[in-house]
Amino acid sequence: MKLKLLVAALPAVCLLAQTNPAAQAARAWRQQHERQVVDEFVALLSIPNIASDRENIRRNADLIVQMMEKRGIAARQVAAPGSNPVVFAEVRTPGAARTLVFYAHYDGQPLDPKEWTTPPFSPVLRSRSIEQDGQVIPLPAPGKPFDPESRLYARSASDDKANVEAILSAWDAIGAAGLKPRANIKFVFEGEEEAGSVNLEKILDANKQLFSGDVWLMCDGPVYQTRQQAIAFGARGIATVNMTIYGARRELHSGHYGNWAPNPAMMLARLLASMKDDNGRVLIDHFYDGIEPLTDSEKRALAEAPNIDADLIRELWLGGTEGAPEKLAELINLPSLNIRGMASSRVGAQASNVIPSTATASIDMRLVKGMDQHQTVARLVDYIRRQGYFVVDAEPTAAERMAHAKVARVTESRNGYNAVRTSMDLPISQDIIRTVESARGPTVKMPTEGGSVPLEMIERALGTRTIGIPIANHDNNQHSFNENLRIQNLWDGIELMAALLTM
Repeated sequence: MKLKLLVAALPAVCLLAQTNPAAQAARAWRQQHERQVVDEFVALLSIPNIASDRENIRRNADLIVQMMEKRGIAARQVAAPGSNPVVFAEVRTPGAARTLVFYAHYDGQPLDPKEWTTPPFSPVLRSRSIEQDGQVIPLPAPGKPFDPESRLYARSASDDKANVEAILSAWDAIGAAGLKPRANIKFVFEGEEEAGSVNLEKILDANKQLFSGDVWLMCDGPVYQTRQQAIAFGARGIATVNMTIYGARRELHSGHYGNWAPNPAMMLARLLASMKDDNGRVLIDHFYDGIEPLTDSEKRALAEAPNIDADLIRELWLGGTEGAPEKLAELINLPSLNIRGMASSRVGAQASNVIPSTATASIDMRLVKGMDQHQTVARLVDYIRRQGYFVVDAEPTAAERMAHAKVARVTESRNGYNAVRTSMDLPISQDIIRTVESARGPTVKMPTEGGSVPLEMIERALGTRTIGIPIANHDNNQHSFNENLRIQNLWDGIELMAALLTM
């Protein structure tokens, strides 16, 4: 079945399948308060939120605290020395047998405003996606409905401020309907996730009782590509490496020194190309060692996941894929090696006829359960050495550069972490599946989501479980320019969060 046919059928399927009273109440409430929800969301999106911008990060945290306090939720900011604040709140339920922790993050990825069609922190509504020639349109008047296919464009519209808004709007909806949580509820909104959550574990370690819970619901990421609701029972870890190859101490004229002076850009290209075969399999020795196999339940869930590869290939204008014939849902349960970016001298109109002095690449390696981030980086470094490189972890000296024909500086980022996977067969997992499906209909159950979320540090610090509950559209341009959120995904997210808040 074509992707567009699957997508067209889903709203009716979900409507018929929705049996959750809180989700039904949230739909009725939202239909009366759409402009109110979007106005609040736009105000939050209008504050710049790059993790390194401490002043604006503080403005984001302060606004979220205000948003919670106006709902009668006593919120506060929790931090460690040098960290961005985590916005925390707790609502206790008398007689509750368990505690649910709702996690989202309010910081966003770095950006270049020149790449954006409209300014990233001046949210605009478009009739459709830019790729579908969507035009900027005004917000509907209060009391008038939004076109569910319209999209709000701004940094973090989907990743991850949408979840903050969905959770708090769901709280409004259940309150208006006279519904109450059955569990103790905690809210955790982080301000450094896109910077690698470098201080999160430190904050959790220092406040274990405050942040403890039976399960953390990780409200981040996109739904399945068919627009079906997904539940992610794990996430890949990540290790990030920067690598620089050295040539002459300065750029050289390509005519005077070509065929004589080594070209570090060419050397880097050869080195990187040698790391994977033509079908995408990583060729670094022992790269796949230690991977924990999927369980029967996880294999069954993958087999049941819709195969949308052919439709995605058309959507993305791809001539083929790596890893074929395995489908995307299967391949994200394997580790990957990705070149995030490369740089050497200049290109385009600024290019000059030189042999570059250096060439640099940034690499991320997505890890699956059973892999260790530091061991994986060590295996990469060993591989580079076996290709004849003298490897250093600081700027090489003149003596080191002259003593070795091939010199590489390799540095590991400190913002990595390992993968985590929660069993689908646990009672809490089954409860969440039932609750989500009562609100959103049949779900796609993923053993591992492709992106990386700081699950390991949360579980290690608190001894809890983590399960991913995404709401964003799959084509949201996450981490890139022109990030956006389809309005219907926000509406669906409010209903889903209402169901989970009353689980």
